[in-house]
Amino acid sequence: MIEAGTGLFTIGELARATGLTVRTIRFWSDEGVLTPVTRSAGGYRLYDAESFARLELIRTLRELGLGLGHVREVLSGERTVAEVAETHVAALDAQIRSLKVTRAVLSTVARRGASAKETTLMNRLARLSAAERRRILEEFVEETLHGLDTVDPEIRERMLATVADLPEDPTPEQVDAWVELAEMVQDPRFRAQMRRATEFNAADRTPEAPAGASMWFVKRLVEEVGDARRRGVVPQDPEADEVLRKVLGDAEPAAVLARLDAAFNDRVARYRELLCVLKGQPLAVHAEEFAWLSAALTARLDR
Repeated sequence: MIEAGTGLFTIGELARATGLTVRTIRFWSDEGVLTPVTRSAGGYRLYDAESFARLELIRTLRELGLGLGHVREVLSGERTVAEVAETHVAALDAQIRSLKVTRAVLSTVARRGASAKETTLMNRLARLSAAERRRILEEFVEETLHGLDTVDPEIRERMLATVADLPEDPTPEQVDAWVELAEMVQDPRFRAQMRRATEFNAADRTPEAPAGASMWFVKRLVEEVGDARRRGVVPQDPEADEVLRKVLGDAEPAAVLARLDAAFNDRVARYRELLCVLKGQPLAVHAEEFAWLSAALTARLDR
């Protein structure tokens, strides 16, 4: 204390009482968030008992990560602590999302052993705005469906619904899935694959076919082939003929095989997996059932 009975304190005394450094308190004083009440004859800054409470509030707000500008607004009465806290929470949420994206990109780089060029591309894709991410997928869907008015309406709706985006609070796996999906849908070869599969669907539909008929076929296929696999029926077995008849009727095996290769190949299956990851939905690709059917058809064509 400077003089007995004054009730005033120097920066050094504030530092000893609070555990803060002299340098920190002087900096806050210079920045105008801890104003001295007066100066001593020797020019020392002096603070009163209320400065202790002010100093504790400054320290608390700073430890919570608030900038000096926000601290100054609270101390001046321009904004309440609650208002500043709400703003800070929003900023922290943005920082957390950014850090999650950074972590996911670095994780993918490490796992893939990516080059500098690939790393730059992944980082750029992951940090696209929501509108930019949506545009990439909308363009892909538009190209896939353009001019194919006879595509099963349910398939069309499902395609349009695949314009998925990163959740507000994405997991590293979802960021990773988005990066891979964005690369995939911009690949001309994959776009051509999906276009071909959609053209097959449009060509197969008759005017009287109800919406959802294509999905019914998939459901029927999964049920019948799944049952056959559980019974131990392999694609080359004569018993597989009955399974094919139930699923395909009298359809030409070569034509069905061509459509399967277009619509249910490994890359299309991976596309569907990525969408499930992005949407947080369980995987339902049924790759084993389609592989069984493909093998059964191939075996019949080779006879």
